[in-house]
Amino acid sequence: MPRPAVVVIVGAGPNGAGLLERISANLDAAEELRTGPLEIHLVDPFPPGPGRVWRHAQSPLLRMNSMAEDVTMFTDESVRCQGPVRPGPSLAEWATAVRAGEITGVELDAELMSLRGNDFPTRQVQSKYLEWFFRHTIRRLPDSVTVHVHATTATAVTGNCDQAQQVWLADRVAPLAADAVVLALGHLDAEPEPEQRRLADFATEHGLAYLPPEYSADADLSAIPAGEPVVMRGFGQAFIDLMVLLTEGRGGRFEPVGDGLRYLPSGQEPVLYVGSRRGVPYHAKTTYRLQGESPELPKFFDANTIDGLLAQPGRLEFRRDVWPAMAKEIGWGYYRELFTGHPDKVAMDWAEFAEHFAELEFLGQRMRDLVARAVPAKADRLDLATLDRPLRGMSFDRFADLGGYLHDYVEQDLARRSDPAFSADLGAFLALLSVYGQLPRLLESGRLSARSQVEEFDGWWAGFFSFYASGPPGDRLEQLLALSRAGVLRFLGPDMWVRADAERGRFVAGSAGVTEELTASGLIEARLPRANARRSGAELLRRLVQDGDGAEEVLAEGAFGHNTGLLLVRGDDARVLDRDGRAHQRRFALGAHTNGRSVAAFARPRTNAPSFRRNDNVARELLRFLASAERPEDLVPVPRTAESEHVFGDLAGRSRC
Repeated sequence: MPRPAVVVIVGAGPNGAGLLERISANLDAAEELRTGPLEIHLVDPFPPGPGRVWRHAQSPLLRMNSMAEDVTMFTDESVRCQGPVRPGPSLAEWATAVRAGEITGVELDAELMSLRGNDFPTRQVQSKYLEWFFRHTIRRLPDSVTVHVHATTATAVTGNCDQAQQVWLADRVAPLAADAVVLALGHLDAEPEPEQRRLADFATEHGLAYLPPEYSADADLSAIPAGEPVVMRGFGQAFIDLMVLLTEGRGGRFEPVGDGLRYLPSGQEPVLYVGSRRGVPYHAKTTYRLQGESPELPKFFDANTIDGLLAQPGRLEFRRDVWPAMAKEIGWGYYRELFTGHPDKVAMDWAEFAEHFAELEFLGQRMRDLVARAVPAKADRLDLATLDRPLRGMSFDRFADLGGYLHDYVEQDLARRSDPAFSADLGAFLALLSVYGQLPRLLESGRLSARSQVEEFDGWWAGFFSFYASGPPGDRLEQLLALSRAGVLRFLGPDMWVRADAERGRFVAGSAGVTEELTASGLIEARLPRANARRSGAELLRRLVQDGDGAEEVLAEGAFGHNTGLLLVRGDDARVLDRDGRAHQRRFALGAHTNGRSVAAFARPRTNAPSFRRNDNVARELLRFLASAERPEDLVPVPRTAESEHVFGDLAGRSRC
């Protein structure tokens, strides 16, 4: 009887668990992908399913920025993949089934007992959902598959294309031997960048506090001083998490008052001065549903549009060639909902507007004229440029003056995102998700110019998408306003800057939009670490690149060159490429650390999510390889000992194909 095929998946969080589900589904459905007995090893020091980011052992104050009904780990009828669709419950449906006793083995707590579809759950609830998803996936595996979980860290992988792969673990001498390895490492820490080391050294020298980019749940906030001015650089999800941990997490309380909240300080809070490129917080998530007809998405940025773009000669520029069609798709989603859901707000029949809309460039003057005729109120028109940079051209003398303006801005945003009268914003959001789902094919083509990829896609577009679509629940912005009224949080403005002032021994900060400057006793980088394989917190990834068995993505054309720090994988099958551009047939990688670009490991139901398509494709490639490749009969590895460490070191650079 042939020995089992063996796969090691490094990373058992949502990426690894999602891949396991797709392996299971394809084994059930495709005879040509069946390998006979299959042994799968999952390696992760954190619990399988939630992994590090979503583990239960984190502050209960930290929450998701998605509603429970908008989170699923299961494919559905919208997903365009080769493998079979295997539906399952969204987070909200799962909670309902747990309460009804239809799903067992899950501990009911107060939050689960009351969770509704439009609630924004804690990450601890999401952890329970992901733990259950992992167990559910294991139960559905064919009898020919066995799974082993190793609660440890993988430190290296070695082996040529025609050899068994050796996956070395931190807690054992002998490595795991496998026919194929998948790196599903998720988000990773990184060694400090040169500027961050300089700022940390300055802080140490002058007795200041400095927090580099890191994951909020793991950040040591004990050095952030109470009562002292502290600069926060960043206004996204990491900022929200840190804002909560440094206020409510230090004993402060929010209480309802009138239509808002009042914050009662504990006295242990710092005084937070926050700024960013835009100078405003991410838009609040909507809580309403569409009022009109369901949008036909994608309409103007679909597979045919991608075909047309790829057929053009020469290199593509994102803002020039791609963004106009994307913007039109977003506009279509917005105006379809406005016209069909709120006919009292428009002065033209939908059919007439749609006909003209289809003929015009969305970013052109004729489209602006059409919208002006059809939509009387400016507040009901979609203005992407103003949405992108709401403080453009504004200036203030003092931080307090900016604060007054931003109070009004945030209150207006909260009103729009909670009032169904503005459900056209949800139409735009859904179109934005549709656009996002079409982009992997464009990226995999490699047709964007290097400069455009770095500055316009990775830079501008990724930021705009997060700003519009990945904001916090509305009550987080209500808390932000309460903290501002209490004097605990203040605003720095757009295009903020910060420098280490040796003469004063303090951090000095300001922005392009405010004349006033600030001296501070601390600096918090309120963002995640940038991907950087060579300086990754994962030893395995560092070794892979340093030894030449992996490579970082370098985008270069003419005089332009930029190292993204992302692990280079082949676009069509996610196989790892070495420094010479050769694909390793037995190694795959997916997730935020790769040049496949980050896609969320779970998704909103019925959105043809890229993560499900990616997982399905990698699972099929992996199974196809296992079914067709010759397998070495002997998978027993040579133990690694302290005395033979030099032998292990000699393997460096010998794993290339």
